[in-house]
Amino acid sequence: MKRYDIYFVRLDPTEGSEIAKTRPCVIVSLDVLNAILPTVVVCPLTSRVRPEWRTRIQITCQGRAADICVEQIRVVSKDRLLKKVDALKKTEAEALRRLIVEMYGSA
Repeated sequence: MKRYDIYFVRLDPTEGSEIAKTRPCVIVSLDVLNAILPTVVVCPLTSRVRPEWRTRIQITCQGRAADICVEQIRVVSKDRLLKKVDALKKTEAEALRRLIVEMYGSA
């Protein structure tokens, strides 16, 4: 599993407003960490496209429109990853990196 790969991930059980169910998620943690840790950092995808939301990036995954939900970033066990289904294009990966830094970078 590598950074910017998209895997189906079992996100349940969840609580409150956490995004739920098994869905595609983009791995955003660094490859060096992915190789040694039992967890990965992911951003879930949704088919509910909201172009007006600044916390999301529109992409195409498996030929379908989707939003990367950067506001729902989370750490999951690798045991939750089911199978690789896609990967981000270079331009999508760059946009995702910029948004993560904008949202969670230094103040």
